[in-house]
Amino acid sequence: MKSSSFKLSKHWTEEEALIIRKLPKELLLRVFSFLDIVSLCRCAQVAKYWNILALDGSNWQYIDLFSFQRDVEGVVVENIAKRCGGFLKQLSLKGCQSVGDSAMRTFSQHCNNIEDLNLNQCKRITDSTCLALSRHCVKLQRLNLSSCPAITDQALKALADGCPQLIYIDLSWCDLVSQNGVEVLAKGCPGLMTFHCRGCILIGDDALTHLARFCSRLHTVNIQGCLEVTDVGVARLARSCPEIRYLCLSGCGHLTDATLSSLSQHCPQLATLEVARCSLFTDVGFQALARNCHLLKRMDLEECVLITDAALSYLAAGCPRLEKLSLSHCELITDDGIRSVGTSPCAAEHLAVLELDNCPLITDAALDNLISCHSLQRIELYDCQLITRAGIRRLRQSYLPNVRVHAYFAPVTPPPSVGGSRQRYCRCCIIL
Repeated sequence: MKSSSFKLSKHWTEEEALIIRKLPKELLLRVFSFLDIVSLCRCAQVAKYWNILALDGSNWQYIDLFSFQRDVEGVVVENIAKRCGGFLKQLSLKGCQSVGDSAMRTFSQHCNNIEDLNLNQCKRITDSTCLALSRHCVKLQRLNLSSCPAITDQALKALADGCPQLIYIDLSWCDLVSQNGVEVLAKGCPGLMTFHCRGCILIGDDALTHLARFCSRLHTVNIQGCLEVTDVGVARLARSCPEIRYLCLSGCGHLTDATLSSLSQHCPQLATLEVARCSLFTDVGFQALARNCHLLKRMDLEECVLITDAALSYLAAGCPRLEKLSLSHCELITDDGIRSVGTSPCAAEHLAVLELDNCPLITDAALDNLISCHSLQRIELYDCQLITRAGIRRLRQSYLPNVRVHAYFAPVTPPPSVGGSRQRYCRCCIIL
């Protein structure tokens, strides 16, 4: 037993010596730099020299701990920070709910070259973390604070003071962030290009005004569920930020066709528009939008309950690059509207996803109008009561064999019993 152990030890020593002799350390580090976290940790257990190579800070420039979120505690982040130091540029702690301010203060002190930091769902994080980042991480460009409920305007003030290179920030579901915080952030970080604040109920027109005034380079904005936003705020944003390509206004129920007109006039590069549950939009607004926004690729119109086939006709003619279109719960849409889409310039080359859930007027004829959509990958037809299995089968067998159709058919009601009406009581009850 001792002899075999000695031979194994000797074998690894010779192998290690062979690598050291033939390859310089710089080249070995380059090889190790292509490994993921798990592979690096395994290599660190092979031999002493491999341990040194695997744990070298230069190999840990980009770290994603999402897969280990339940196991990652503050001490893990502190050890990573001390080991990586200035090498670390990108760190994702998404879902690491055990990580708190103490660990992030240590991290900020050691990793002052960090550029991209994801703290999504790190619920123990407070303004203290942002204060530490502002003191030490001047190169920070991208910060995700989504679902960090303790973040307030003080955090945004700290970031504005110490992280002027910020171009991306996600404040979604940070309920305590207000328009005052957005104003300070916009002034201190005029290079912002991406701004997310889904579910921030204190955000309204004033916040959009501040972004419009100081952050003219914005191209991605998500204000889903910001209930206080009106046409006025969106109009100001559109006028000052003509490079907007992605805009989510879903759930902003006060918006009217005036918003769509503003986007048409000032945002010709718009590629993605999400306006689910904006129930005041009508055909007139989408007619104006289609007049100038010819680069639109993805549109979510779910629960835009006032639009009719006319809106689809305008979009089909004016938006030849449409790839994804959601019309779920648009209950006035009929087969004629789908025919406009199916025979439009976008149909053959681009249209990949069409969502028609809960469109009660859609029939099999609508599917027949999609036969030229050769790029179609998926159709949603849940609760379209007039769609039949035969219609779906015909579409797939004859025209689009690879399309995925998601539909639901209620089970068939069983026929009445042959003996007439069903007995009110079972036989046991009759006997009793």
